[in-house]
Amino acid sequence: MSKVSILEVKTPEDLKQFVKFPMNLYKGNPYYVPSFIKDELNVWNPQENPALQYSEAKQFLAWKDNKVVGRIAVIINHKEEKELGIKKVRFGWIDFIDDTEVPKALIDTAINYAKEHQIDNIEGPMGFTNLDKAGMLTFGFEKIATMIGIYNYEYYPKHIENLGLVKEKEWVEFEMNFPKVLPPKVEKFSSLIAEKYNLRVLDFQSKEEILPYVKPMFKLLDETYKHLSTYTPISEEQIKTYKEKFFPMIAKNYVICVVDEHDELVSFAVTMPSYSKALQKSKGKLFPFGWWHFLQAQKKNDRANFYLIGIHPEYQRRGVTAIIFKEIFVRFNNMGIDFAETNPELEENKSVQVLWQDYNPTNHKRRRTYSLKF
Repeated sequence: MSKVSILEVKTPEDLKQFVKFPMNLYKGNPYYVPSFIKDELNVWNPQENPALQYSEAKQFLAWKDNKVVGRIAVIINHKEEKELGIKKVRFGWIDFIDDTEVPKALIDTAINYAKEHQIDNIEGPMGFTNLDKAGMLTFGFEKIATMIGIYNYEYYPKHIENLGLVKEKEWVEFEMNFPKVLPPKVEKFSSLIAEKYNLRVLDFQSKEEILPYVKPMFKLLDETYKHLSTYTPISEEQIKTYKEKFFPMIAKNYVICVVDEHDELVSFAVTMPSYSKALQKSKGKLFPFGWWHFLQAQKKNDRANFYLIGIHPEYQRRGVTAIIFKEIFVRFNNMGIDFAETNPELEENKSVQVLWQDYNPTNHKRRRTYSLKF
């Protein structure tokens, strides 16, 4: 039996193999959605990824029979250690063929890296920050992935658990058939709340009008999720990076902002048309023809994805979400959206999950990070 060899990514060619490996592994799979190759390469460029200013990372490839058969990245986020007192090695970008020796070699690599840095635990799959992809899929293998969700084969968690790793965090995702008639209580409640607290929905006439609210949205995101034990604030550099990366994909009708009488942002929701099929057709490249598939997805789509939602703590129990959902309902119906899918939400984050309760949500995917202490 051939032995698995683990080699660190050292050259630009190594990095290309690292980035493209899952595209080869999932070739022909109808549920896998590739990332843009350029974006994945930029993750490891300090000039493009601000998280590398306070993190250290390495990438590795697993080889067997002169072929790449797996990959893994290891990360130490020093900001997380400094601000939250959490010292661990994050592992992510983990993919492998269905061969017990390959995931074992990859996880052993993460363990050895942790020991070299006097760290006694690892957790993954996860990225550098809270806004990176995280969580290995454990349920929903026959559902198409979203642009920000990890997809993996069903054998992944089986191999990981057989290696002694245990569940650390669990995320749930929901799918909804969007109603053609707004629930009466949402209609009534949204009007009452808007009047009671003097709130209004901003009417953006162009994407450019959204730009001044991008930074307040991220600050409000901090306020919304700061109570979660693993949440770290988003830096100015990260805001800039995410704006540059995702703003071109945003359509103005998919962004809802609610402000108070002083024009201060109290709640927002960022949704997008589903770009999953567009990404599949583009095969990881925006040019020469990938942009066309994205343009078509914006123009005609029956599916939307929720990406970010923020509510100021002072308004979280005041029914402000009714205003958001009334507005989403009107817009989605005008655009012919029949299905909506949430982003991954921590299982214990009930305050977010309750937002969907009036729309008969189906928990169609689950994912988790795994940890090992030694």
